[in-house]
Amino acid sequence: MVRPTQRAAVLASTAGAFVAAGVAARVLNTRQRGRRRSRRGEHVEFGSVRGTQHTVTASDGVALDVEVDAGPPDATADTPTLVFVHGWLCSMDTWHYQRLALRDEHRMVFMDLRSHGGSGRSKPGAATFEQLADDLLHVLDEIVPTGPVVLVGHSMGGITIQQLAADHPELFGGRVVGVALLSTSSGRLLRGSPGLKRLAPVLRMSGAVLDWGRSFNSYSVIERWAVGPDAHERHVDMVDEMILATPTHVLLDFYPAFTALDVTTGLTGLGEAHTVVVCGTKDMLTPLKHSRRLAEAVPGAGLVVVEGAGHMVMLEEHERVTEVLAELVEKVR
Repeated sequence: MVRPTQRAAVLASTAGAFVAAGVAARVLNTRQRGRRRSRRGEHVEFGSVRGTQHTVTASDGVALDVEVDAGPPDATADTPTLVFVHGWLCSMDTWHYQRLALRDEHRMVFMDLRSHGGSGRSKPGAATFEQLADDLLHVLDEIVPTGPVVLVGHSMGGITIQQLAADHPELFGGRVVGVALLSTSSGRLLRGSPGLKRLAPVLRMSGAVLDWGRSFNSYSVIERWAVGPDAHERHVDMVDEMILATPTHVLLDFYPAFTALDVTTGLTGLGEAHTVVVCGTKDMLTPLKHSRRLAEAVPGAGLVVVEGAGHMVMLEEHERVTEVLAELVEKVR
C-alpha cells in the first residue's frame, strides 16, 4: 500500500519533471526563434517601421493605436489615403512590406484592432465585428475626416470592412472609393476552414493551459496552417512573432464572433467602390472558395488568385500584393 506521504512525493517529483521539461523546451524554442530571426536577412527589421502615432478612443472607451505615414509632400486633397486593417492575432506589422514599398508614394493609415498590438483591451462582450467596424469608423472620422479612402483588410480586417459596409453603406462609393479584401470571408467560415476546425477543441482548454501551450513549437503550427507549403522561413517567423506577442485572451474573446459570421448584407454596398479580392491557392484558414464566392457576390469586384500562397499572402507574396494595391489606387484616382 502506498502511503499518502509517498504518493505526494511521487506526484511532486512527476510535476517537477514536467516543469523542468517545460522550462527546457521553452529555452530551446527561444534559442531557435533567436536563430531564425538572425537568419531573416531583411534590410529593414520586421516590426521596426513606424509612423506618427495617434490614439483614437472607441465608442466604449478602448484606446486604439493608430500610425500615419504622411506620404509625398505634393499630395492633394483628391489623393486617396490607404487605411490598413490587419487580421486576428496579428498587428499593423502585417503590412511590413506594403508599408515600405508605398510609404513615399501614398498617405497611409495603420490601426491595431482592439486587444491587438498597441491598442487597449476590449471587454469580451465587445469583441464583435460590429464593434470592430465602429472602431474603424472612428479612425476614419478622426484621422481621415476628408478626402477619398481606400480600405485594405486582411482576414478579420476584411470582415471588419464588410461589416462597415453593412452598417454604413453610404460610405462606399462616396468617401470609400476603393477596397482590397485579402484572405477573408463573408460567412459560413467554420464549416469550410480546415484550420479553424482544428482550433475549436483547443479552445476548450483553460486560458492558463493555452498560455503554456502556445509557447511550444508555435513555429510548426504557423508553418502548417498560416502559410503556403513553400513559404520562406522568415515569413513564417514574422507571423509567429506577431501571434506569440498577442495575449491568449484575444484568441478566446474573438472566436465566438466567427461561429456566427455573416456579413453578406454589406456586399452590395461594397460594389459601390472599386473592390478587389485577393487569396492564395493554399490558404487553409480562409480557403479560396470563400474569396471566389465573395468576388462573385460583390458587384463588379475583381479576383486575384495567388498561386501557392497561404493565408498570410501579404508577406509570402508581398510584391504581388503591393502591385495589386498600386493598381487599385490608380483606378480610383
